[in-house]
Amino acid sequence: MKQLQRRLLSIDVFRAVTMLLMIFVNDFDGVTGVPEWIKHAPANEDALGFADIIFPAFLVIVGLSIPFAIRSRLHRRQSTSRVFIYILERSLALLVMGFFHVNLENYSSAAFLPKPVWEILITIGFFLIWLDYPEKVKRNTRYLLQAAGIVLLAIMAILYKGESATGVLVPMQPQWYGILGLIGWSYIICASIYLFSKGKLAIQFIAWALFFLFSVATHAHLLNWLQPVHRFVWIVGSGSMPAFTMAGVAVSVLYSTVAGKNRDALFWSLLIAFGVFNIIIGFGTRPLDGISKIHDTPSWVGICTGIAILVFALMIYIVDIKEQTNWYKAIRPAGTSTLTCYLIPYILYSFYELFHFHFMPFLNEGIGGFIRSFATAFIVIWIAGWLEKKSIRIKV
Repeated sequence: MKQLQRRLLSIDVFRAVTMLLMIFVNDFDGVTGVPEWIKHAPANEDALGFADIIFPAFLVIVGLSIPFAIRSRLHRRQSTSRVFIYILERSLALLVMGFFHVNLENYSSAAFLPKPVWEILITIGFFLIWLDYPEKVKRNTRYLLQAAGIVLLAIMAILYKGESATGVLVPMQPQWYGILGLIGWSYIICASIYLFSKGKLAIQFIAWALFFLFSVATHAHLLNWLQPVHRFVWIVGSGSMPAFTMAGVAVSVLYSTVAGKNRDALFWSLLIAFGVFNIIIGFGTRPLDGISKIHDTPSWVGICTGIAILVFALMIYIVDIKEQTNWYKAIRPAGTSTLTCYLIPYILYSFYELFHFHFMPFLNEGIGGFIRSFATAFIVIWIAGWLEKKSIRIKV
């Protein structure tokens, strides 16, 4: 067997595949006449839909990338404090974007701007602030554009009007953080643990175990005595979100510690064992509120973590060992301009709404809807790739 290398292309490929599927399941959610197992399982059912696996896989990938990114900065002789500032900046960017996105859910028709216009403008603001500006762009120009983005978001926040459950108009306010916010919280927690523990393997696995046990304790009602502080001080997702990400960190550190040193067989054994172990503890904790993404149950965490790890093992074999990468070229932008891919649908769907565009009925149901959603995912990735060639992509 070919010896594993020190840097894994499979992480980028896994990220691209996951983003492709994330765009697909988000678009597919409104399709009718299809097997329900493809979609998200209903909130109060003890079930796991295919769509419920995608976000956990992405959080695991975030964790897989953390050690490589931080080690790269440390090797460039950046101080620990400077790397920590980078972690904070990146997390803040995700939290801000997540904050705006989650408030979209309650956007009121009574607001000054139509919802799709507001949605497009905040997305433009994100690009202006967090664009990966090419070196040819002068520093003053970059600062001016970033300042314009900040002002634009501030104006959008002032103009925002949401609607409460009772119909009362409300300003922007914190809710459940949004997808990007959940990633931001998980990233800052797990990246900080890795940084300040100096990447020690045992500490990464201990941290993963503690987050998972926190989820177990929460759903076993062993932490009810902490309810007075729950609203103010808590681990995001009751430990579930950082558990996913910390599992990825632990796997990356395991790889760096074991693989490529004539101990690849040991790495494969430990990797597969860790994946299987997660699935076992996932089913073992099923009595604690069942399998539920909506309720962040430990069973959902364990099963999805195990699946993500075993899929990653398959990716390593296909991409890094067998070097089968030609198929990846079509979706490569989803792995290199991932956040851009995630944001493009917000503009795309807003234009649909603005111009009252609707697909033909057969593209909203059954196999037609299936094809439409996959086509949408590939179109989004193609747009991201085209923008990347024009040096337009978000980087946080």
